[in-house]
This record gives sequence, structure tokens and C-alpha cells, in this order.
Amino acid sequence: MSTETPTAKTGGTGHYAVPGMAEGDGAKVAGMLQDRLNALTDLHLTLKHVHWNVVGPNFIAVHQMLDPQVDAVREMADEVAERIATLGSSPVGVPGALVASRSWNDYHLGRAGAIEHMGALDLVFAGVIADHRKVIEATEEIDPVTEDLLVDQSGQLEKFHWFVRAHLENSAGELSTAGATSEKQAARQAGADGETV
Repeated sequence: MSTETPTAKTGGTGHYAVPGMAEGDGAKVAGMLQDRLNALTDLHLTLKHVHWNVVGPNFIAVHQMLDPQVDAVREMADEVAERIATLGSSPVGVPGALVASRSWNDYHLGRAGAIEHMGALDLVFAGVIADHRKVIEATEEIDPVTEDLLVDQSGQLEKFHWFVRAHLENSAGELSTAGATSEKQAARQAGADGETV
């Protein structure tokens, strides 16, 4: 077994281009997609972590809500990896490369109440969706196929985010996590005991 960690960039720089697309553009899009692959892989693992560690009165509702999200996000990651390969590059899916290249930290909550986890996931989803939208904008001109893929995924991610936020919203539409800048702060604002997060 090799001790070398594959680069966080795509495993190849683009050996060919899809018809009608410049080779350099394909490699550029593949690089952006590698970051999305990392984010989606991290997200489906985080959602499963929450599924295993959620407790409290809303346990069963949240526990059962998360499994379909895990499956859908895992499928999104697969679609992105296959798009990278279609563009002539090699998707990198090993944990070391993901950790080495990500711009975010691990999810901070372990065993905690459902509402606390929903507070933290509010920020997680917001970050993934915002970054998806940046790549949508960046690929609009050079690769509308990738743009369409990410638009579809963003719609699903935004729906999952709505499911999470519905646990945090009052009847006036105010979020208990408003203004939170970290997962721990969002969890506390959502109702966590400071000692549990």
C-alpha cells in the first residue's frame, strides 16, 4: 500500500476533452468539480454521523429524515465523480485527499439532541449550497452540462436544507440560528446545553 496521498486536485489533468469543449476548459471544470465531490462526500458522511448520534424527543423524526438525504447526497457525489471522468480527468475519492484539500473543519457535534444537530446542519447545508452556486455561475459559459447537473443538485440540497430549517423556525419565520457563525454557536442557539456541544 502506498504512503503517498493523491493530490486533492483531480488525479489527472485532462487526457481529452468532450466534443465541442476545449481541453483546458474540461480540466478547469474538473478541478472545480473535485471540490464539489469532496464537499458532497463530506456531507453524506456528516449526515450519517448525525443519524447515528441524534437523541431526544425528536429522535425518530430526524433519524428517519436523514437516511434518504444520505442516499441522495451519495448519489450526487457519484454523479459529480462520473462527470469529472467524462471530462477526461480522474476523480479523487480517498479520505486523505479530501481532508488535505478541504477548506472546512470536521463536524463538531457528537451525541446531541435533534434540535442541536439541526442547528449545526443549518450552517453545513448553507455552506455546501453557497459553494455549489458559485460553481454553477463559473460553469455557465464553459460547460452548461455541468451547470445543469449542479443546478439539479442544488434544488435537492435546498429542499433538504428547508427540512432542517423547519425544525429551527418559529411561526413568524425567524430562525433560532440567525447570526450564528459556527456549528457550535448554531447548536447552542437552537437550544443546546453548552456542555453537550
